[in-house]
Amino acid sequence: MPWNWEMPGWPDFRYDAAAMAPLEQRFLLSSGEILGAVHHVSPSERDQLRIDLLSEEAMQTSAIEGEMLDRQSVQSSLRRHLGLSPGTYPTKPREQGVAEMMVDVYSTYAVPLTQDTLFRWHGMLLSHDRHLEAIGAYRRHGDAMQIVSGRQDQPIVHFEAPASAQVPREMDRYTDWFNRTGPGGADPLPALTRAGLSHLYFESIHPFEDGNGRLGRALAEKSLAQNIGQPSLIALAFTIERARKAYYDQLERHQKTLDVTPWLDWFAETVLTAQQVTLDRVGFFIAKAHFYDRFRDRFNDRQAKAITRMFREGPDGFKGGLSAENYLSITGTSRATATRDLQGLVEMGALRRTGALRHTRYWLNLVAA
Repeated sequence: MPWNWEMPGWPDFRYDAAAMAPLEQRFLLSSGEILGAVHHVSPSERDQLRIDLLSEEAMQTSAIEGEMLDRQSVQSSLRRHLGLSPGTYPTKPREQGVAEMMVDVYSTYAVPLTQDTLFRWHGMLLSHDRHLEAIGAYRRHGDAMQIVSGRQDQPIVHFEAPASAQVPREMDRYTDWFNRTGPGGADPLPALTRAGLSHLYFESIHPFEDGNGRLGRALAEKSLAQNIGQPSLIALAFTIERARKAYYDQLERHQKTLDVTPWLDWFAETVLTAQQVTLDRVGFFIAKAHFYDRFRDRFNDRQAKAITRMFREGPDGFKGGLSAENYLSITGTSRATATRDLQGLVEMGALRRTGALRHTRYWLNLVAA
């Protein structure tokens, strides 16, 4: 079976626009909800919210590719690139690169896409990698660009991209399409349709030696931001990472056809889920601010350290709740002191307790009494 880029009509993808219309409407409504929720965050706290959302996306877009990053290093790098006080935590090259790219995507979303933009992002993302032949440039090697898995002697080829010699011409056509289909372009497309097509189209060209997945997701973010007229800040990579197998299965299936309605439907539902995740996170951030207002100066140093650690786990909290053993590990205190500290947190209403004996677990109490 030929790949999509080998088929007559490439790159004119076919899809059912009518089937997408209800999803497009839901996206616009949810975008308004997110904007309204963010307005409930005080101006002084919006920078931290932006750091939290961008750092989670940076972490997860790398995790999809099997790369684990240091969250504190990512956040420190983001703060530096956003012109905020970076703190004292050291930044590392890998984390600094992805943070720099995320900030560039965020701050230049309205600017038309150029190939120099892509080269800049690629250079930021992979400047630390000494094994790549081409950084900040399209791939040049003569070997086939394949996505493979399985044993080395019996590889399974999931996809083969156009030859390197074809990439510049394909990318000329891609950047023209991206700008032409944006708001104010000659052939504007609705938000979800354009973002879904932009991602699949880019991944099917696979123009770089490495980093294509991260750049393709950045392009989807740029596309969505252009369509709604502001950075989306939605948890797209986070949501894709949670459905990583389905994501790769969908890409593989739709790199063998130009009929892509099922891909667009899957991608749209993923974006809508990501929007809800973002709404939940904004709500969590607001609840966190109110929590600290209620309990300001009431925690001892050990309790404050444990509470900070619990908030770092995000809306889902510790899997299964905070145990006394968790508290001991976080604070390094004695068991008797841990028992008194936890009891004090429950009594003041900062934590709620479930279970008994060794099954006792503690949860943040984010609802004011």
